[in-house]
Order: sequence, then C-alpha cells, then structure tokens
Amino acid sequence: MNLFRNLLFWIALALLGALVAQVFVQDPGYVLVRYGGNDYSTTLVGALFATVVALLLLWLAWKVLSLPFVAFGRHRKKQARARLTDGLLAAEYGHWTRAEKSLAQAAQGEEVATIAQLAAARAAQQRGDTAQAHQHLAPLATKQPAAHALAVAELAIAEHRYADALAALDAPAAQPLPPRGVLLRARTLAALGRGGEAYGLLGALRQQQAASGAQLTELEAQWAEAGLREAADANVLADRWEALPKPLRSEPRTVAAYAERAAALRWDDAAAKSIESALDASWDESLAALYGRLPVPQDRTRLDARRAQAERWLQARPMSPALLVTLARLALAQGQWPQAEGYLHRALAQGAGAEAWEELGHGFAAIGDEPRARQSYVNALRATRGEAVDELPGRDLRQKIFDQAAVEERDEHGVPRLRE
Repeated sequence: MNLFRNLLFWIALALLGALVAQVFVQDPGYVLVRYGGNDYSTTLVGALFATVVALLLLWLAWKVLSLPFVAFGRHRKKQARARLTDGLLAAEYGHWTRAEKSLAQAAQGEEVATIAQLAAARAAQQRGDTAQAHQHLAPLATKQPAAHALAVAELAIAEHRYADALAALDAPAAQPLPPRGVLLRARTLAALGRGGEAYGLLGALRQQQAASGAQLTELEAQWAEAGLREAADANVLADRWEALPKPLRSEPRTVAAYAERAAALRWDDAAAKSIESALDASWDESLAALYGRLPVPQDRTRLDARRAQAERWLQARPMSPALLVTLARLALAQGQWPQAEGYLHRALAQGAGAEAWEELGHGFAAIGDEPRARQSYVNALRATRGEAVDELPGRDLRQKIFDQAAVEERDEHGVPRLRE
C-alpha cells in the first residue's frame, strides 16, 4: 500500500513539473531588479533558481556557524544523562551523598531535570536532610506540579505529617492526580482516620490499575474496616455496611468492626445478627469470642436466644475454646455459675488462655472464693506472658479427666459430640 502511494505521489509530481515546464517554455517571463542605479534583468526561471541557490547558501552558512553550539549542546545532554545514570546507580547502592551530588548536576540538563530533581530529593531525604530535599523539589512546583505534589506528600508522610501530605495532594495545580497520586491520597486519608473516604476511592484505583489486584483487595478490607469503625451514627454505619460487597460482609475483621461499632452505638441486635450470619457462613474463633463480649441484653428472652444460638454452634464445634468461653459468659449473665465454670474448665482443656482464666477469676470472686479467684487472676497474667500456669485447688482427677475428654464420640456423620 505504501509503495503504491509513493508511486502515485511521484507520478503526480512529475506531471506537475511537466506542466510548469510547459508554461515556462511558452512564456519564460521577465524579471527586472533595479538597485543602486543599476538594472538587473533575467527570466522568471533564472530568478527562481537564483533565489533557491541563495537560500541554500544561507542555510549552509547557518549550519556551519551553529555547528559548535550544537556540538556543545549535545555534549551537555550526554553529560547530563551520564550524571543521571551515575546518580541513580549510586542511590541504588545507598551512596546518598554521592548520588545527590551527581543528580543535582544532572538536573542542570533540561531533558532530565525532572527525574534528576526527584531522585536528588529522595537521596537528601534518605540522608536525613529534609530541607535540602525541599530545595531540590522547589523548581518542580511550576514545571511539574503533579510530580511536585507527590514528592512533597511523600516527604510529609515520612515525618507522619499526614495533614500536610493531604494539602499537597489536594493543591489545585496538581489536579488531576495520576494513579499513584490517587493511591497516595487514599492511604493518607486512611492515616488521618478517614477510612470511609479512602474506601470511596477504590473504584478509581481499580479503573486506573494503581496497584495489583491482591493489594487492592487487601486495601479494600482495611479501609472497609476503618470506615465502619469511624461511623459517626447508626445511619452512617448501616449505609456503609449495606454498601459493602457480600464477601466483605463475611470477612471476620469487617464483621468484627461492624459488630463492635454497632454495639457501641447501642445497636445490639444488629451486632449479634452480623456475627451470627458470618459464623453460619464460615467459622472463625475470633468472632465466636466477640459474640460473648457483646453487651448483655437486658431482655431475658433475647439473652436466652443468644445462649441457645451458641449452644447450637457447640453441637457442631464442641472443641472450640472461644465458643466455650462465650457460653461461660452467657451463663454468668444468666446467673448460672456452675454451668459457666464447667464451660471455662473445658475451654482451658481445649487450649483457651488468659481470657478463660480471667473469667474464672471473676466467677470465683463473685461467689466469695478468694483463693481460687486470686489464683485464676495470677494464671491469667502468666498466660498473657506465655508462662506456665498452676492448677486450681479443689478440682479432683475425675473432673480433670472429663474436661480433657469432653469430646470423644462422633455421630454417624463424623461430627464430634459430647459424652453423656
């Protein structure tokens, strides 16, 4: 196709030349130039030819005269690129002072000035001279405002000045932010306790592919959790919860954030139901423990329903230490210390730690058993430190064997069940 187009162009040019030649053959024209009292005459063809030759000579003279300047400019560009390479390599090796010096010299070249100034600022930051880093970045404020905003924000974040970082990123001259700037702004918002706003930028981050899919998935979970914990009232909390994708509403840390915030806002039923739905979908020990830490319902019927739900879970997961501690707490809330004590000892037999010992201490203290309460609290402290704990006095061998062998039989489906 290109060959045909070129051939057509040359044919058309040849025809045009032939036409012009025919015109000049018929009438060569006449040109008269009068200058300084002298007359110069020639044909139009001669005048055109003389003009072309004169222009060609002027062009050659310009090239010859500018050749030293062009050579000098090329030498400077080559030198700037060499210094940039040396500076970047020195920075890669951690020679920050040498890198900064080479990069500052490279910044004198217009072609590589931006990247050299950015790299020089990072080198200055690495050696702890923030003021010098800002000096390297200052020329970029007018030439490359977006790059300047990103670099200044990074310097501020390194010093935990998140408000200054956000101000730099929100500067009108830096808009629209590039993908990395949007990601940096979202991280800054999250650091400022504005996780809900950071979560709102996820759509733009995915569209611009500002990070890998795995990173964005992790950030989505982090910012969703932060946004739920920051909800100012129940309406905001409900809106943010309903806006989450379904998988996140089963994610343990997200469910925990919602349940804890809902409980803090005295939305107890919503908190309990969110954990129940999540545990029915996928078991998680941390959520089972949180179910027992929720505020105790004042309504007896609701408290009984919560304990009944926990007992149903226990039928399928009798070895869950977190669930046993939760049942102990619910039994305590119902005033049933003997049942609560049994659950706690079973939980300890299944590997429960400081939380179970602390609940035992509370229970023994409530019934006036000071020695065992004191020992339980000591064991809770030791378990927190990872130290060995002491047995409680007054618990016979038969009871210890029952605790350790509480799960021994299985039904026809292979599900563990309690011994009768």
